[in-house]
Amino acid sequence: MFRMRRTYLDYAAGGSGNPSSPHEEGHRAKKMLEDARTDIARLVEAQSDDIVFTSGATEANALAILGHVRALRESGEGALHALYLPSAHASVVENMRLLASEGVAIEALPIRDYRVDTEALALLLRSETALVSVDAVCGETGVVWNTREVAETLRTARGGSAAARGILHVDASQAPLTEKITRAHFGADMLTFDASKVGESRGIGALVAHRTIPIVPFYGGGGQERALHPGTEAPELARGFATALRAAAQGREAFRAAAARDRALLIGLITDAIPNVFIQEGRTQAPNILNFSLPGRDTDYLVMLLNEAGFAVSSKSACETDSEEGSRAVLALTGDAARARATLRISWGPRTPSRALARFARVLAREIAFIDTDIDTKAGR
Repeated sequence: MFRMRRTYLDYAAGGSGNPSSPHEEGHRAKKMLEDARTDIARLVEAQSDDIVFTSGATEANALAILGHVRALRESGEGALHALYLPSAHASVVENMRLLASEGVAIEALPIRDYRVDTEALALLLRSETALVSVDAVCGETGVVWNTREVAETLRTARGGSAAARGILHVDASQAPLTEKITRAHFGADMLTFDASKVGESRGIGALVAHRTIPIVPFYGGGGQERALHPGTEAPELARGFATALRAAAQGREAFRAAAARDRALLIGLITDAIPNVFIQEGRTQAPNILNFSLPGRDTDYLVMLLNEAGFAVSSKSACETDSEEGSRAVLALTGDAARARATLRISWGPRTPSRALARFARVLAREIAFIDTDIDTKAGR
C-alpha cells in the first residue's frame, strides 16, 4: 500500500509538530519528548513524572527555590527560613536574596575546609527551615560538596523534637561529566541539570522534583511540564539533552581518570613556572576544573591575552563577569579578598587533548612573565 502523502497545515501550533497537538506530527513530537524524559529519569533514578524540562539551570534553580518557598507561603505557612551556599551560582544566590526581600529569613551555609560544616549547620536548622540549597560541584573551583552529609543532617533534624522540615535542593549542573547523577547519590529532594554543561545543546535544563513537593509556577500559559514551565516544549533539545547525559554517564570513569592525570600535570607545570600562585583545592575535587589565584596580577587582562593566543578561559563565572569584586566563590571559600580578585579558571571536557593543556601551561607562563615585567617597569624596579 502507498502511504498517503501528508500536508502539514498546523504551522500556527509550531513549524515541526507541537507535542500537544493531536495529529501524527504532534504524536511523534510527544513521543520524542517523553522518550527523552524517560531516559533522563532512568539516569537519575527517578520517575519520569519527576522530570520537569526548563529553559536551563537558571530557571530550574529559580523554580526549586522561589517556586517551593512561595508554594509553602501560599499554603498558609508562617515564618520561613532558607539556607544556601554563598559560593553558589548567581541563580541560587540572587533568588535567595529575592526571597529575603519577600520576608523569608535566609542564611549562608557555614563552610570549613572547603566543605559544608554540618555540625554548625545542625545548630542553624529550625522548625521554620523550608529549604537548603547546595551545589554538587562548584562551577568556579570544582570543589565537590558533601551533599549527602548535609542530607543526613537534615534527616536527623527532622527526627528531633523541634524538627526542621526543610528539603535539600542540589544544583547538579556541573556534575554529569565526572560524578554520579542519581538523586540518591546526592541525597537530594530536588536536583537541577543543564544541557549546556554536558554537551553542545543550549536552551534546555531540568528540575527533578517529585509531585509531592509543592512548587508554584512563575507564570501561566498552558499545562505543559506540570504547568511549571508552560509553553511549547522542545522535543529535539530534550532528545539532545538525554543523549548527552547518557554519553557522559557511559564515559564518566574514563574521563575522570584522564582528567585527573591532566590536572596533576597542569598543576605541576603551572606551579613550577609561575611564582606566587595559589591553587583552590577541596578535599574532593572535580578533576576537570582548575581554579588558581595570581595575587597582584590583572587576571581579566590575562584572559584577554590568552584569548588572543587561542585559549578560552575565564576569571570568574560567566554570569558575574561584570563584578568588580572578583570571584564570590573563591572569597567564600578562602576568605582572602586578594585571591578572590585575581582568579583564573581552567575547565575542559572529554574532547580536550592533553597536549592542548600542556601548551596552555607554556603560554600562560609566558603571558604572566609579560605581565610581571610590565608591573616591575611601572613600579620602577
